[in-house]
Amino acid sequence: MDARGAVVGLLLAAVALLMAVVLIGTGDFPLAPADVLRTLAGNGTPAQDFIVNELRLPRVLVGLCVGVALGLAGAVFQSISRNPLGSPDFIGLAQGSAAGALVVIVLIKGSTVAVAFGAFGGGLLTGLAIYLLAWRQGLHGYRLVLVGIGASAMLTGLNSYLLTKADLVDAARAIVWITGSLSGRDWAQVWPLLTVCAVIVPLVLAQARPLRMLEMGDDSAYALGVQVERTRLLLMLAAVLLTAVATAAAGPIAFVALTAPQLARRLTRSPGPNLLPAACMGGALLVSADWASQRVFGADRVPVGVVTGVLGGGYLLWLLVTERKAGRI
Repeated sequence: MDARGAVVGLLLAAVALLMAVVLIGTGDFPLAPADVLRTLAGNGTPAQDFIVNELRLPRVLVGLCVGVALGLAGAVFQSISRNPLGSPDFIGLAQGSAAGALVVIVLIKGSTVAVAFGAFGGGLLTGLAIYLLAWRQGLHGYRLVLVGIGASAMLTGLNSYLLTKADLVDAARAIVWITGSLSGRDWAQVWPLLTVCAVIVPLVLAQARPLRMLEMGDDSAYALGVQVERTRLLLMLAAVLLTAVATAAAGPIAFVALTAPQLARRLTRSPGPNLLPAACMGGALLVSADWASQRVFGADRVPVGVVTGVLGGGYLLWLLVTERKAGRI
C-alpha cells in the first residue's frame, strides 16, 4: 500500500465530511457545526431535527455520493484510456444521460422519477454504444476518446434540438436539470444512489491492482496474469453505471470527473489510478462547490453545476497548456 496515497485519501475524506457538516449548517437558518453534530446524534431540538435531517442532510448525502461516483468513474476512464481527457464529460456519457432525460421531459412529459430513469437509461445506452464502436480486436485508449468525443458532439446536437422543440415550461425545467443542481433533493434520491454506490464502489476499488497493470499496456498486463478484456469491460461497465446514476440524481454536473482524479494524483504523487483518493476528492470538490454556490453569490444562488463548470473550465485550460508544454499534445 502506498503510504502517502493512504494518508491523502484519509485527509480528503476528512475534508469532505467537514465540508458536509459546514454545508448542513448553511442556509436561511444557520447552524453551528456543534449544533449540526448534536442534531445528527439525535440530541437537537425539534426544529433543528427537521431542518437537518429532513431538509439539508439528503442534499448533502446526494452531493457526497455523486462526487464520489464521478471522481471514481473519472479515474477509471482516465486510467483505461491512459489520457487525462478521458472522462465522462468528454466521451459522451453525461450528454447521453442528458439526452435520455430530455426525451422524457420534452416528448413524454414524465415525472421526476421518470426523468431519473430516462437519464440512467440514456447513460447506459451511450456507454454501450461507445464501447461497441471503439472496440476493434481490443479497446485502444485513443480510439475510445475519439469515439466518445464524436458521440458527445452528436448528442449535444440532439439535446439542442430537443430543447428547441420543447414548450416554455418544459424548456425551463430541462435547462435547470441539464445545468446540474442539488436543490430540492430528498430521501427518495438518496437511497437508490446510496445503494448503487455501496455495491459498485467496493467492486471498483477491488480492481485497483489489475487496473494499474492495464496502464502498462495490454501485453504487460497479459504477462502478469490479468484478464485484460474481461477486466476492462467490468471496469467500464461499473464506471458507466456510476456516471449514469450520479447524473440521474443530480444532472450532468460538469468537470468533477475530469478534475478529481488529476488533483488526487498530484497530491499523492503516485502512479496508477489512485481510485480511493480520486473518489474522496470528488466528494470534497462537490460539497465544497455546493457550499460556494450558496455563500459566494449572496442572494443570487446558482446551481452547483455552474460553479463546477467555471472552476473545471479553468482547470482544463491549465491542463491543456501543461500537456502542450510537455509535448504530449
